[in-house]
Formats: sequence, structure tokens, C-alpha cells
Amino acid sequence: MIRVLIADDQTLVRAGFRAILETQADMEVVGEAQDGEEAVELARQLRPGVVLMDIRMPDLDGIEATRRLLQDADPPRVLMLTTFGLDEYLYEAMKAGAGGFLLKDAPRDQLIAAVRTVSSGDALLAPDLLRRLLEDYISRPSPGARPPAELDELTEREREVLTLVAQGLANAEIAASIFVSEATVRTHVTHILAKLGLRDRVQAVVLAYETGLVRPGA
Repeated sequence: MIRVLIADDQTLVRAGFRAILETQADMEVVGEAQDGEEAVELARQLRPGVVLMDIRMPDLDGIEATRRLLQDADPPRVLMLTTFGLDEYLYEAMKAGAGGFLLKDAPRDQLIAAVRTVSSGDALLAPDLLRRLLEDYISRPSPGARPPAELDELTEREREVLTLVAQGLANAEIAASIFVSEATVRTHVTHILAKLGLRDRVQAVVLAYETGLVRPGA
């Protein structure tokens, strides 16, 4: 059973998400929070597997709430709720460690699939949202900046896979692109995360762009 906590300052939004998720036999909404402080408190009390977290909330926003939760020993996965008008906040949410991003007006099937994806430990990187975010808000490295030494630990194939991950490709798409199996791609991604000391694919994407391995618009 996937235990979900919904954090949003709009009562109708919370009610809508609850109504959708509770139609699923494998999901249970265990609580609702109307701001970041309450989200952190309830998440620590109720131990949900996934927190649907609005980025902008009063008192404590979703980004800082995410940072606080991810400092815990066994944190929940955070699925961030956003709009296209808040891309700058989305990038900060990526750096904070959120595991997925979903538009508030996404169709119900996308919401359900997103909760399952994030719950399973995968990062949700919708290519259109990711591409828009990165091209608009991730700057190129400063003159003279060099990739971190950790990138030297990657094999040529791992660098290639990291580049494709940063472009928003799913494992199946990467496998087709480099003519290997999905299992091989998963193995490469696991090795990349371990070598770079990263939590998930979202952090790998941020690193790839910040170090200049991939450049916005490329």
C-alpha cells in the first residue's frame, strides 16, 4: 500500500487529489497539510511513503519543507506540485532533492502514475517540463570552471548514459539509442549514482548541467 500525504494550501486542491488517489486499491491518503510546517510535522508522525508537496505555501514553502524532510533518517519520497509559471522554484526543488515534479493540472492518470513512479524509487522527469526548466534557468559554468573530479570516475559509456538521462530520456529510450538492454541501462545508472554520490536521477540531471557535461539548448 502506498501511503500518501498531501500538502497544499488550497482545500479544494487537496480534496481533488484525495478523491483521485483513493480510487486506487494500492493507495491510501493518510493525511493533509495546509503549509510546509504542518507537512513536515505530519510526515514525521504518519510516515507516508510519498508526499505530494506544493512548492508555494504560506509560512514554510515546499522547498524548505522538502529539505527538512530529506534530512531525516528514513525520509519519504517527495513529488513536487508546480505550474509552468514557477520554473525558478522548480530548479530549487530539484536541488533540494525532490524525487518528481507534476503540474497541478495534470490528468488524473498522470497523477496516479507519478505517485507510483516516485514511490518505487524512480525519479519523475517529464521531458517537456525538464527541458523547459533547464534551458531557461540552468546557467552555463563560469569561465575556467572544470567538471568535478568525480566525473573522471565514469567510463565513457557511463558519461554517455548520464548525458542521455540529463536530456530527459527514460531507460527504454536510452537502451534503444545506444543499442543495449534496459537492464544494462539500469546498471549503468546505478553505477553513475554510486560513483557521483547522488540520490537519484534528478540530482544526476542537475550535476550534468551544472558541470557543463550537457548544456541548455544542446
